[in-house]
Amino acid sequence: MSNPEPAQNLFARPLELPQLLSVQSQAIVSRILVKHPSGSITLFAFDEGQSVEEHTAPFDAMIHVLEGEAEVSIAGEWHLVRAGQAILLPANVPHAIRALKAFKMVLVMLRRPSQ
Repeated sequence: MSNPEPAQNLFARPLELPQLLSVQSQAIVSRILVKHPSGSITLFAFDEGQSVEEHTAPFDAMIHVLEGEAEVSIAGEWHLVRAGQAILLPANVPHAIRALKAFKMVLVMLRRPSQ
């Protein structure tokens, strides 16, 4: 289950990000917080064992883990990330993610003006 529309009612107030979406059994759930031509901010909740296969994106990104634990592959090298940690994903470099435990994360994507 995903929410494809940005959450306009969330601006200009404190947010408890982990409470804005729930982990669902055997699923990956997403909620877009901000979407602009210059980039986006999206929340994700992964159930344990869920994954996103290796792919590339034409823009830089950052994953910030809010709860739980996951592994992120960048250029074939796996990195363990836990709650409170972040990892930067360079543009055009293959990356993947897999949930070792149920986890929630924020994905921030930054597009360059020419993208």
